[in-house]
Amino acid sequence: MNFTLYRPTLRPRMRNSIFLSILIFLLIGGCEDSNQSAESGHIAIMQKITASKVAGESVLVVSGEVITSSDIIESPVELNGRYVSPKEHFKLLAKTSTPQEFKKLAQPLIDEILMSKISEILLYQQAKRQFEKNIDEALEKAAEKEVRKFFMEFGGDEAKAEGKLKQMGMDRQKFKENRKRFILTQWYISTKLIDNKPITHTELMNCYKQMKEQYFFTPAKLEFRLIDIQPAELDVTDPNLDKLEQAGTLANQLIERIQAGEDFSELAKQYSHGHMREFGGLWKPIQPESLAEPYDVLAAEAEKIEPGQIAGPIEAEEHIFIMKLEDKCSKGFQPFEKVQAELEQKIFFDRRQKALEKLDAELAQQVDMNEKNEFIDFCIDKIYQMSNQ
Repeated sequence: MNFTLYRPTLRPRMRNSIFLSILIFLLIGGCEDSNQSAESGHIAIMQKITASKVAGESVLVVSGEVITSSDIIESPVELNGRYVSPKEHFKLLAKTSTPQEFKKLAQPLIDEILMSKISEILLYQQAKRQFEKNIDEALEKAAEKEVRKFFMEFGGDEAKAEGKLKQMGMDRQKFKENRKRFILTQWYISTKLIDNKPITHTELMNCYKQMKEQYFFTPAKLEFRLIDIQPAELDVTDPNLDKLEQAGTLANQLIERIQAGEDFSELAKQYSHGHMREFGGLWKPIQPESLAEPYDVLAAEAEKIEPGQIAGPIEAEEHIFIMKLEDKCSKGFQPFEKVQAELEQKIFFDRRQKALEKLDAELAQQVDMNEKNEFIDFCIDKIYQMSNQ
């Protein structure tokens, strides 16, 4: 099953988390003990989580806030680029499996959504307790800025933006409130849970070595113009003349004209039979190994010349080529200096993930397993029944 949980508090995008942590710190101006690092040990944010009944339905009460089954089964899940609720996601599965099979397959996602909800509530409440002064105005400004930014991503088209929010199970006001929680909890996570010691050069180099093969490799590329003379396409009035010989003669004449200063692209438009003729024979950057026959011979010729130079005539399988090399680059890796900022973000992100994994483990210990499992079973049974009505 391939899904991505929409978990804005605990699983933000790396660049957004950095930006928002800095933003809220600047808006609020810091708070007492903000330099506490992840090395300080257990963060005492946990409170007893209890199961209860409201109107005959199972709920969990987390630090005074109620999580209902609807909060779980209607939570947005990103699947193949669109948001769907677990109720929608599991609808077909519920119709084609037994209750026991369905429970086994649905349980991991429902469990993750529940733990995400619990995390968000506890982190938000703990973050608010860190401030003695009123922060509502600062949060309102920061959240409103995020709302405007979101709508600008749709070119100011409010209908499209609101449609996207609807897919995510939100409206504008709910999105703003979500952003408030997100901003504040990101600040709390960054200052309280993450190891904020300076990143060393050794850490950066080790990260570079681990990432460069997958993320920083640059393949070889060629960009060139080509006059592709195809003897079979030549209009020769004398049937006794050899077309291949005539094509060679034409190629030599064209090379002389190019060397005399005539424009290569204009000559390509007039004399080339290739598919890029209308574009002055221009082949945009291409990897040498992707050149198919008979054009694969061009890669070897490109190695012999520099950008701006001409190669030809080049004979290959009923073609005679004249190539002007526009640009080339060898395969290699982006240099360390060029990607250092990305490496720093990756290390920060890894530290964050480590802190969050520790937090998730602590959270799991705070939840009574029986009560949690009963609530999850209730949510799964409800999805199954709704899908089979």
